[in-house]
Amino acid sequence: MRGALPIYLRIAEGLTRDIAAGRLGVGERLPPERAMAADLGVTVSTLRKALRVLSDRDLLERRQGSGNYVKQGDLRQGTYALFRLERPMGGGLPTAQLMSFARRAKPADLPDLGSDAPEAWHFRRIRALDHVPVAVEDIWLDGRFTGPLSERSVSESLYRSYREILGLQIMRAEDRLSAGPLPDWADGWLDQPKGAMMGLARRRAFNADGRAAEVSTTWFDPTRAAYVARIP
Repeated sequence: MRGALPIYLRIAEGLTRDIAAGRLGVGERLPPERAMAADLGVTVSTLRKALRVLSDRDLLERRQGSGNYVKQGDLRQGTYALFRLERPMGGGLPTAQLMSFARRAKPADLPDLGSDAPEAWHFRRIRALDHVPVAVEDIWLDGRFTGPLSERSVSESLYRSYREILGLQIMRAEDRLSAGPLPDWADGWLDQPKGAMMGLARRRAFNADGRAAEVSTTWFDPTRAAYVARIP
């Protein structure tokens, strides 16, 4: 898939989300590395690279001669730390498919994006969890951020792309939840007819100086995903 995260990072993100959801408990021992790699369909070296990411996040303790054990580290370090959709049973590896991308004039009804730049980056995407489509997104990024964004350069994680390509770090986000009909432009993207009632999350995201940088609207299928916000 174009823009897909490296396999080792996908594994690390999936495990991080499983730990956050409690599907992997603190103190739990992971399966032996060879068995785990075979189950995931990767080499042992790829798995070890993923486990090293978890160790760096202080989410894994590697005991010589004993195995790998889950720790309660800082879950905010994950690539998808601000992605709030999970499978109904918790966790689930997020992936994304870009459906449209352009830099265009800001619509008159677009919420404040932090500057008077006349243009903005516009993305529409399908989001999946464990390869099951669960949501569609309509995203606007302020045009004051300039750089070589393109369909080829954009990663599955937009926030990772913002950081690596534009030097933009999203520090916090404000979400407002409600329900609303699936828009006409998303017809056929999910296994739902246009107009079907969906969960709805409207987000404003902010950069390091506290200014708005992005606004997005996400329609998600409540039979396939839940919005989860954990409070430490």
